[in-house]
Amino acid sequence: VIIKAGEKVVGLEILSAFSGVLIAAQSRVNGALSDEMGDSLEAAIVSFSTGLLFITLIAVFRKDVRAGFRQIFKATKAGKMPPWTLAAGVLGASFVAMQTHVVPIVGVALFTVASLAGQTAISLWVDKLGLSGGAKSLITKRRVIAAIITVIAVLVSVIDKLEADNFQLFALLLALIAGALVGVQRALNGQINGHSQNSYTTSLLNFITGTSFLTLFIIILIALGRVELDPLPIGPWWIYTGGVIGVIYIAATSLIVQHLGVLTFTLFSVGGQLIASLLLDIYSPTQGVSVSWYLVSGIAMTYIGVLVGGVRQSRLERR
Repeated sequence: VIIKAGEKVVGLEILSAFSGVLIAAQSRVNGALSDEMGDSLEAAIVSFSTGLLFITLIAVFRKDVRAGFRQIFKATKAGKMPPWTLAAGVLGASFVAMQTHVVPIVGVALFTVASLAGQTAISLWVDKLGLSGGAKSLITKRRVIAAIITVIAVLVSVIDKLEADNFQLFALLLALIAGALVGVQRALNGQINGHSQNSYTTSLLNFITGTSFLTLFIIILIALGRVELDPLPIGPWWIYTGGVIGVIYIAATSLIVQHLGVLTFTLFSVGGQLIASLLLDIYSPTQGVSVSWYLVSGIAMTYIGVLVGGVRQSRLERR
């Protein structure tokens, strides 16, 4: 029995790493979609819309998803959850819009390193305020060190690019901001999920609000004459899988975290994400993107930062 239990844990750890691979793949897919369409905002809408369609098809056949929406409505009406929390999907949509813009410029690996630095840094503020709905957490020295390490990792990753004529500092800053946004989004989703008790309900709400936000934004830009819609590219087919990958990741996360805990899942997931992002930039890079030893060193430092920030809770999470 012990062997079987151990095998189950190992299997879940492998799945956790694979979920990180999915996130890296989504970055590459959405970046390619943006390249083909020539507009990152339109690409973000397409990605979010396909995800919304996919998760809606799943939700239609699940009564617990509808029950989750009723619980969210009750919690909001009773004042247990601020209404603005329901706009978490707007942050996710903003992340995807930035992702589709930045990845074609700096590559998957550097985007991953920078966005993880943003997430790690913002988590200090998020936990101090208790945005996830749980108890507020103190800002410890260990977590500050972790945040500093991940930020330094970004600087190390771009040492060889700083003097290049085509280096895009703004794109790098967008990646940091994107990571911070998704860090806040996950905290708000923690609140929503605490009331819905259903990850599919929370995800569907995110896709609805995110798609609505992006659609409204682009309608305003069209009305102002800033954007002209172009026809969707014919292919390749895989550039349209970004939204579906996001839904699969959400489903996998909700299943795995129950058994492994948040910390163990995060460590394996981030490891898979960093390795996959590096391999994607080596074997399937966007135009003009190259991999240097500085970038490899930055990836290693990023994972060290994640480890430093998470070790404090390891015994509690492993239970």
